[in-house]
This record gives sequence, C-alpha cells and structure tokens, in this order.
Amino acid sequence: MHTTVRQDGSWSLPEGLGQAIRDTAEEIATLVRGASDMTLAVPGSEWTIGEAAAHLAMANELMADLAAGRERPYGDGTPQSLAEANAESLAVFGEREAEPLARMIMEQAEAFLDAVSRFEADGPAPTTPLGPMDRSVLASYLLTHMLGHGYDLALAVKRPHMIDRARVGLCMPFMLSVMPRVANPTATAGLDAHYRIRLRGGGMFGVSLADGTVQVTPGPPPQRADSTILLDPVAFLLIALGRLNPWRAIAQGRVLAWGTRPWLAPRFPTLFTAP
Repeated sequence: MHTTVRQDGSWSLPEGLGQAIRDTAEEIATLVRGASDMTLAVPGSEWTIGEAAAHLAMANELMADLAAGRERPYGDGTPQSLAEANAESLAVFGEREAEPLARMIMEQAEAFLDAVSRFEADGPAPTTPLGPMDRSVLASYLLTHMLGHGYDLALAVKRPHMIDRARVGLCMPFMLSVMPRVANPTATAGLDAHYRIRLRGGGMFGVSLADGTVQVTPGPPPQRADSTILLDPVAFLLIALGRLNPWRAIAQGRVLAWGTRPWLAPRFPTLFTAP
C-alpha cells in the first residue's frame, strides 16, 4: 500500500483507505442511531454506548486536527496515560445523545479526509498520541481506532461488526509501525526470537526480538523464523486490539502455528499491549 504524490506536489491516500474511513464512520453512525438506550454498557468495557460514541466523536476530531497540522497533546502513548486522557476528555464533553454523536463521527471523519487532501507531500509528520507518523499511517491509525470501537458498539447493540479482510489490510501500516512502541518490556526482556506472521489470504511480516528490542519487517522476514503463526485477518486485528482472547481464537481454528520453537507462538500476543 503506497502513498501517491501527484505532479503538482499534492498527496493522496493509498487506494481504498479514504473510502474505508468514510464507510466505517457511516456504519458506526448507523449503529449509534440504532441504539435503544445510550446508557447501556458496552460488553467488556467500563463505558456506556453513549460514552463510547462520544469518545469516537472526539477521537475523530483529534485525528482531523492532527491531519490539518494542529498540535493536540493527548497522553504520552502509554496505556495509562491514554486512559487518563480519555477519562478527562469524556468528563468535559457532555454530549451523549445518539444523533449529534453519530453526525459528529461522520463529520470529523470527513474533516480528516479533507485535511489529508490538502496536505503537501513535503509537509511535517504529525505528532500523535503514539508518536510521529506520516498522514498515510495516521489514516490507517484512524481506521484501526474506529474499527476497534465500532466492533464494541456492534456487540453492544447486537448487530454485525464491520471488520473484514480488506479493512484489516488497510490497518496494517499502522499496526506494523506501532508494534515496537507498544511492546511490553517485561515480556520481551531476555527474549531472542524470530517470528513470521502470516494472514490468511494476504499479508506477511516478521517480528524479531533481541536484547529487549523489537524489529518489525513488512513482507518475508530476513531471518529464518523460529515460529510461524497463521491467522485469520479479522482474528489478528481483534487479538491485537485486545478484543479477542488468543486461546479462544485457537480453539476456533482461526490461529495455527508451527516451527522449530513452537512454544514461542502462544507467547507472541503477550509481548504487546493493545494500543
């Protein structure tokens, strides 16, 4: 997936990413509008439907501001700081009604796409809650974030979620860029291992760990893998975002593993903290 730079120096998102952002925002808005009670709890979360929708509306606004080049400090990238920033923002943003939040989720997704369309190819990379990233990766981040919370909302209102193989593929630039940053230093300490991660029907990447450092390589890994893990793409994203227990995915046949050090496979999800 590549960014396109036009002859006039302007810039465009990789194919399909902009439409996926727009479609996902619209589908989430439909879920929010279909909620019978915005005070109902979101399964597996401390938030209500109204709070989850409010968080998405504010997060989309944050991403739109970053894409436009505005500075928006929001935690330091650690799970605790992001949770604190989320709580603080929800405390000062009182809207919990379905229609205004649904409209804001869509409008801010559109504002993000508009800001990206105006971006010049040589412009500075925005500083996000998870570090600097170019606008292509930032767009992948926005999509990933919406899909995670969209999945939660779909569970809450008992409707089908919108994660599919194509959208997972569009999330991969963000996922690969952020993995070293969200590595768990306690879990990775002293581990020397080479993983090959394959997604059914597409992508592959390598993850190497040595001396407490994590290196992620798109495509086939340069070293021979100690452990190869084959995953259903949707299961991969849900596991990575902390929405699916890896053992449940294994029991469902959505994860297979092999290699010279097969015991490394179950350890892989514990090496990272969901962003």
